[in-house]
Amino acid sequence: MTTFEFSRAPLEPSQLAADLADPACGGYASFEGWVRNENEGRRVERLDYESFETLAIREGERIIQEAIERFGVRHARCVHRIGELGLGELAVWVGVASGHRAEAFAACRYIIDEVKHRVPIWKKEHYADGDSGWVNCERCAEAAHHAHASGHAHDHDHGQGHGHATSSPVAVDYSRQIALPEVGEAGQRRLAAASVVIVGAGGLGCPVLSYLSAAGVGTIHIVDGDVVEASNLHRQPLYGVGDIGQPKAHVAADRLSAAHPNVMIRAHATRLDAGNAAQLLALGEVVVDCTDNFRAKFLVNDAAVLARKPAVLASIHQYEGQLQVARPDRGGSCLRCVWPEATRDGLVGNCAESGVLGPVPAVLGSLQAMEVLKILLDLPGQLRDELLLIDLLGLRQTRLRAPRAVECSGAGCARIHGLPAPAPEDLELDLPLAEAARRGLRIIDIRGAEEIEAAPLPVEASLAYAQERLIAEAATLLDPSARYLVVCARGVRSLAVAERLRAAGFSAVHSLARGADGTRRAR
Repeated sequence: MTTFEFSRAPLEPSQLAADLADPACGGYASFEGWVRNENEGRRVERLDYESFETLAIREGERIIQEAIERFGVRHARCVHRIGELGLGELAVWVGVASGHRAEAFAACRYIIDEVKHRVPIWKKEHYADGDSGWVNCERCAEAAHHAHASGHAHDHDHGQGHGHATSSPVAVDYSRQIALPEVGEAGQRRLAAASVVIVGAGGLGCPVLSYLSAAGVGTIHIVDGDVVEASNLHRQPLYGVGDIGQPKAHVAADRLSAAHPNVMIRAHATRLDAGNAAQLLALGEVVVDCTDNFRAKFLVNDAAVLARKPAVLASIHQYEGQLQVARPDRGGSCLRCVWPEATRDGLVGNCAESGVLGPVPAVLGSLQAMEVLKILLDLPGQLRDELLLIDLLGLRQTRLRAPRAVECSGAGCARIHGLPAPAPEDLELDLPLAEAARRGLRIIDIRGAEEIEAAPLPVEASLAYAQERLIAEAATLLDPSARYLVVCARGVRSLAVAERLRAAGFSAVHSLARGADGTRRAR
């Protein structure tokens, strides 16, 4: 039985309740929300409901599972209508069956409240005066009005389909930014027609996503293949504890869609790579790099230059940040004008290895959002052919000239000859270390002594070398005929080392995907 679903057909409460029948259950509670004929003094003629169904069903199923686990009930289900509804039609039904009535009441209330807060559902009220408007359903349901002694509680709150009265439709108010002479109504229309691709929904991506959606950028594409982790939460405020383990792209899309229903948020829960970069960047007129590794940053830069699209790039290290805007559409410099060769990951620690305070990526991400808006609105003061360096401990900023490479001409870049070939499919292995050992792989732990002491591997490492020594002395340390699995904390340094060793002729070297930390989380 599906625990959360949408229906375009009328709902039959008796049949829905029968589906929850269980001789082990002595308590049953249900909530029913009906369409009524008025809202805050205005006469209503009918309603329309729409939803991002894939995202909504996923979130709804999470809510049902939470209720089952939190209150110890045996069965729970929610069905919500979509499409056009007339007066008196049942719009939402929640049913819970449990051993006792108290748990059933509590779980039923929890489900309807969470559905209203978290599930992306929109309601369009059609008024008798001819007015109408879309409203995001995000307020709590009212408490149940009628509880029957038999343990069957039915809440007949005749609200607008969600069991409660809502406020009158309110247009999104951009008046404060429209008041700026450089923006105005015309600028707001430009934002509404714009499309932006944001690669990475982490510490940098959260403020970029928040401010661009709040500004009314019409379409935002989120590209991120990671899931929410507990270590993200101190610097990625779009997510909460309940989101841990869920794809960032989908969770961020849910949050932003609920807050800004007039903005189209598209989630792409995948990693940007050489195979999909051109297709994904074609979706927007500006691309924003919010990744946390050099491989991805150079890929975003190169793909944007080849597509002649503006790219806003940022990176952080501990208390410092760097901002750069590549304008290949206007003959500007790009990342390779500063670093002709892509910097290898693992040489400089990322947030996982070096640490970070939450406000650091927040500041850099906010500056990225500002640069995107300056591009879309053609505002003065755009960053071009320079690097902006920010030290947040000393509250200092420095601008460095970063002119275009002298060998570049026209719109192209002499240092970019196409996107890099995808990494071999077997370069990263995602498997338990014990299984790797059983397959005969020799495990090389390149973590520092303190890292190893704090989190020893669940199997004994065959070798333990510092990454610099391993790369420099591979010819004497490794057997070319053996198979190796390189392990670091997060899988970033090990991937860089594995690539270097393969380039040196060791074809059977692999990197442990997600690193030792990911292995521990998966157990």
